[in-house]
Formats: sequence, C-alpha cells, structure tokens
Amino acid sequence: MLHLESPEVRKCLLQGKFGLEKEGLRVYEDASMAHTPHPFPNDSHITRDFSENQVEINTCAEPSAEGAVLALEAYSRQVRKTIGALPRPEYIWPFSNPPFLAGEEDIPIAQFTGPLASKTVYREYLARQYGRYKMTFSGIHVNYSFSEELLREEFSLRGTGRSRSFRDSFYLELAEKAAAYGWLLVILTAASPVLDASYFEHADKAGRITGRDVFSGMASVRCSELGYWNAFAPVFDYANIQRYSDGIRKYVESGLLSAVSELYYPVRLKSKGENNLNSLKETGVDHIELRMFDLNPLAGAGLDVRDVQFTQLFLVWLASLPRRNMSVADQVLAVQNFKNAAHYDLRTVRIVMPELKEQAADTAQDAALYVMERIRRFYRPLLPDLPDWVDEILHFEYQKLKHPEKRYAALVREKFSGTFLEKGIRHCMHPDEGE
Repeated sequence: MLHLESPEVRKCLLQGKFGLEKEGLRVYEDASMAHTPHPFPNDSHITRDFSENQVEINTCAEPSAEGAVLALEAYSRQVRKTIGALPRPEYIWPFSNPPFLAGEEDIPIAQFTGPLASKTVYREYLARQYGRYKMTFSGIHVNYSFSEELLREEFSLRGTGRSRSFRDSFYLELAEKAAAYGWLLVILTAASPVLDASYFEHADKAGRITGRDVFSGMASVRCSELGYWNAFAPVFDYANIQRYSDGIRKYVESGLLSAVSELYYPVRLKSKGENNLNSLKETGVDHIELRMFDLNPLAGAGLDVRDVQFTQLFLVWLASLPRRNMSVADQVLAVQNFKNAAHYDLRTVRIVMPELKEQAADTAQDAALYVMERIRRFYRPLLPDLPDWVDEILHFEYQKLKHPEKRYAALVREKFSGTFLEKGIRHCMHPDEGE
C-alpha cells in the first residue's frame, strides 16, 4: 500500500514514465492485405509483429502520457508517409480487427534472416498452433513505471529489506492487483465490434467476400474468448520474483508454451533492456505492461491520451490497495473476467470477484460502475493537490460506464457498420481526426 499520508509520496504520486507499443496491418486501397517487404528494416522503433505487413511502433519511455502519445503520433506519421509513397500506395488499417482476408496464405509471416531467422521459425509455430487468422488482431500495449523518487520514499517508509527486493515486491503486488481489476480497462477501451465476413468464411471463387459485415457480440474481439488466449488459464506465484519467473518457465518446460513470449496474458512484468526471464530475475522488474488496449479509430494515432492518463490513475489506485493474495480459483476467474469484459452488452455477462458478492453488482456494467466509484472516492480527498485534469479524466471514463452509448465500441459500430471495408479504407485515406 502507498503511504499517502507522506507529503513526499503525494508530491510524486503522478510521476512516472510511459512507453507505448502499437501494432497495425499494412493494406492496399481495396482493404486487402499488403504483401510487400517490411519498409523499415533499420529502424528499431518501427518493427514487425507476427506478419510481414504488421507494423509495430515502439516509443521511448516518456515522462508524461501526452509525450508518449505525441511520440506515437510522430512515428505513425512517418509510417504513413513512407508506405503512402510506395509504387502501390499502402495504408495502416485503423482497427484491431483485420481487413479483408483471402485465406491463410494471404497473411504473410514475418521473414527474418541470419541470426534472427529463429523469429520466423517461432512465428511458423504460432501459425500452426493458433492459425494465422487469430494473429492478425492488432492492439496497443501501455508500459508504465513509477518514479524512482516515489519508490525510494516508499522504501524508506517501510524500512526493511533491500531496495531491489522492495521494487520487485512492489511490482509483483501491482501485477496481481492488475490481474484482478484490469478487466475495467478492457471495458473502457474496447473498440472493435465489427469484422469483415472474410474472417469467418472462406472466399468465393473470385477470391472475395464483400458487402457484408459481422457483429460478433463483442466490443473487443481480440480480448474476448475469440481472441488472444492460451489453451489454459495461467496461474502465477506472486510471492517473489524468483518464484514468479520459475512458475512461468515451468509452462515452457512442460510444453504448454514453446516460449515465454507465447504467454498471452493482459498483464506482464518486464525488466529493463532485453525482455526475458533471466533478465527479470537478475536485474529485477523495471515496469508493468498492460496489453488489453484496442486500436481506437476515433483517435488520431489509435489511442486517446485520456485513456493513457486514466491508466496511470488506475495503477496508482491499485498501488494504494492492500495486497491481493489471489488464490488459484481467483486467478482462473480473473481470466474469465477479462473475457467477459470484452462483451458488447455488459448487462448479459458478470464479473466475479469476492468483494462484489455483497454489492449490487449483478452484471459486468454494475461491477465496472462499482469499481469506478471506488477509484473516484480514492481521488476525491487528493484532488486539491493534483492537476485539474485528474477530475476531468475520471469524469470522462465514468461517463462511458454510465452511458454505454458513449463507449468506443458503440461509437465505432455506429460509424463503421454497413460497409466496414469501404468505410475503413476511406478512413485510412481521409481520417476525420488527424493528429
């Protein structure tokens, strides 16, 4: 728990660093998948994900949400300018759900050579294990680290142990609580209710399926049971970083995973530099990664800065809570909560949590309002010492829950249904909201 009674803690409560990762598919003017080589072979900030045409932007760590989103916008402009000047112009598809797919072979696996050739071998394994279609989902990951000043002050107030152990314990507790409550971020940022019919049906003899959209009943297909999940519900040991890392490694050793990167879970802990379990154990936790954000076509670079700001507020609130100590059953239920939160109509599914048993939380919408009210109550006495935007952001997110028609999924469905591909590519060429 944060020592909020400390003026030094309160002073740096909203100090931290943000890093963003954004995936997006390159497409042609007819909303079909591009098949050209990756156009940014020498830029470490613009790489590839699963597909050769799936651009991934990685920003540097920035001291503010605004700075991180501005960096994302700058890289997005660079990508658009470069691919728009190709002999056959290309565009970045603005949705988490894929465009027209003509079949498995229409989804080109990223081609790495030389010392990196194993990356292509790994992607070929993923294609066999999950199918290429599922790999076309794109999204955004938000990385956040609390300031060194806050961690030092918290460590001094607790007065025991080593600073490295304290940092690891701090983030382990945070990750456990994010696993329990992170479904709220899915509800607030889900923005992919519509798919092209080609995702579910084989193309006709002409190689096309056109003119028909599919509404799956999900607000975020990639976060739902139809999306990115392993065949088992992972259970983590949050006691210390050694046991946390070893627990994940056992999934690889048992054959449930081929590599640590195959663990599809909305919350990850990462070390500084190279991201692997050895580094995590040797150098400790540097930041938390939240992986449940849909691409938002209503925002210039696919991400509204207000959602990044709320993510910071959300993590600070989590850090203020007592340790969670989730049981195996709690962790299995947490996975289902994430999937339920991805549904479009939150009145038809539930969020199951121990503290909600005595609350009037019969539906996922009720649960989200209950948790949001807890967050608002937490910040209410702190508002005089915080920037004005804090209250504005809390109100902005609360309105999505109180009025479901204001959720991104509802707005996207209204705007892009009917002729999803046609409206989507027109949005690529002439976005209504540029940066």
